Amino acid sequence: MLPEQQYCHVERRINRRMALTPEQISDRIEIEDVLTLYCYAVDDREWDVYRGLFTHDAVIDDRATGGIQSGVEEHIQYLRGALSKVVLSQHAISTARIDLSGDAAQVRAHCSCPMLMKLGEGKDHVFFQGLWYRNSLVRSHEGWKISRLVEEGYWTYNMPPNFTF
Repeated sequence: MLPEQQYCHVERRINRRMALTPEQISDRIEIEDVLTLYCYAVDDREWDVYRGLFTHDAVIDDRATGGIQSGVEEHIQYLRGALSKVVLSQHAISTARIDLSGDAAQVRAHCSCPMLMKLGEGKDHVFFQGLWYRNSLVRSHEGWKISRLVEEGYWTYNMPPNFTF
């Protein structure tokens, strides 16, 4: 049998208001799903899925990694070329900070991404990238969509000499 004091502690926790509403919890899960789908869409080169994650007027800015600032369609064309040098990538988003404000959200999330390149003559080269995504998302009739994606704080490890995307 538990001491009386522990029962009181449990009762206080049960009676305390929840810090997040069920809708806020749902919004956070849905936003994290968008971020996860983004990773898979890029890694699997599923450009229709990628396109569907953004608003029609979204701005994508990955100049920090040597990329471009553009709209979605132009960015898909850029990524097709840039990732043609990479055989395998595994984007992994973590430590997402999600700030909700009604039908809008600001997200900062870390991304780590090992990549595999074929160098020819049966040689592979593995390198790593890391960065922060700063995303703006809006709730649409189709769910949460990215309206702005900015990459910052870019770092690499074991990047091949003279490699560019």
